[in-house]
Amino acid sequence: MTNYREILRLSSLQYSQRTIESMAHCSRHTVRDVLQAAKEQGISWPLSDDVANADLEQLLFPNRHKASSQYAEPDYPYIHRELARSGVTLTLLWEEYCARCQEAGQRPYMSTQFGERYRRWARITKATMRIQHKPGDAMQVDWAGDTIPIQDPVTGEQRAAYLFVAVLPCSYYTYAEACDDMKTENWLNCHVHAFDFFGGVARLLIPDNCKTATLSNTRYDVILNRSYQELAEHYGTAIVPARVRKPKDKSPAEASVRFAETWIVAALRDRKFFSLRELNEAVAEKLDELNSRPFKQMAGCRRSAYLEEEKPYMLPLPVSAFEPAVWSVAKVANDYLVTDGRNKYSVPYNLIGERVDIRVTKTTVEVFYHGNRVASHRRLQTRQRDPLVKREHMPPERQKYLTYNADEFSRWAMSVGPMTEKVAEHFLKSGKAAEQGYKACAGLTKLEQRYGKQRLEAACYSGREKLTFKCRAFETKFSRKR
Repeated sequence: MTNYREILRLSSLQYSQRTIESMAHCSRHTVRDVLQAAKEQGISWPLSDDVANADLEQLLFPNRHKASSQYAEPDYPYIHRELARSGVTLTLLWEEYCARCQEAGQRPYMSTQFGERYRRWARITKATMRIQHKPGDAMQVDWAGDTIPIQDPVTGEQRAAYLFVAVLPCSYYTYAEACDDMKTENWLNCHVHAFDFFGGVARLLIPDNCKTATLSNTRYDVILNRSYQELAEHYGTAIVPARVRKPKDKSPAEASVRFAETWIVAALRDRKFFSLRELNEAVAEKLDELNSRPFKQMAGCRRSAYLEEEKPYMLPLPVSAFEPAVWSVAKVANDYLVTDGRNKYSVPYNLIGERVDIRVTKTTVEVFYHGNRVASHRRLQTRQRDPLVKREHMPPERQKYLTYNADEFSRWAMSVGPMTEKVAEHFLKSGKAAEQGYKACAGLTKLEQRYGKQRLEAACYSGREKLTFKCRAFETKFSRKR
């Protein structure tokens, strides 16, 4: 019997057909036919030890056995492709196979034999690698364990860059990007870039249990990061975190992370990078090489497998772009300010002491109380010394203080009387700036509202010899007259 295993083994070692003919003790035509059939059937070396030559012959040349066999041979590549589609089972395909046999007047295999023969074909051709994952069903994401150093061109100081990896487990198509940290904003942006790279969205997102993905993951309940949930809702996907201490839940992602560490991180180990942009340009080059690298035990590569088998099943990208937002919870301080981590922003003063939700995007800071938006600010892009405060958020007294000006106080004092005008002028000019006298002048207006213009003018007249006027002294005079 022809040694089909030996022919495939020698071919994998790049021997010529003439050399294989001599070493396998068969004709040149046999070698040619075996290699051609193996290519058509997707069979390649290495093969499992339990695959006999008789099994190989049936798979390589099924037509040779049709005359002697009473049963119709299933179309195994078709079965494998259909099983990758959502909802398709081996039982359904067997029933369809039986219907076709009945129409053609052929005898079908029973369900058990049908399944056994398909599994044997899948084992020999290594086709089972992608059968466990439906196309477009999931995108698995993780951070690589190894970092890449970036050197400051001026000081020479080094900082670490972290590699984000996203993989589609059906085709093993991979996306990678370097970030300066693993915080929520970068986590979300990397997802957006991954969706754009794939040109579609998987039905499920399967992250690890990092804080940027989940706040809690127990056997009973999963609490997702609010920002991450917003991203999933925008793209129409669902987040299903891998179970804690269940590494098999993410084996393709873990394998692709290791592969990325080898072909990206390790491959760049001797290069020096002086900016994140420069590093990501190099990562993109290595990523292209990784996705174009041929499979060892299957035909094609990650890119071709994605384009041919998975891309048609991906969900479409949404029309509007997603703006990543980071949520946090804070207690409003006595100065009625909250922070985005860099600058401070005002909220209505009556929320002092209350807990509010803060939503921060690249351009906006929003504050919510009991689900209602109570404040919105344009986000400051650089660190500022002073907070960004809106007038309507201030207490009434503070709002009124902002309307004060020297001319207004002078006109008011003139309407009361000449001595009141003199006192107000003293308050406004005794300091280095007129603003230093605003509070004292405001005190005079309150006294006028409380005691009237005549009594205020009289009090100012009685203190005309002393130019060290103090508003409290006037109030004392009024108290004595009572």
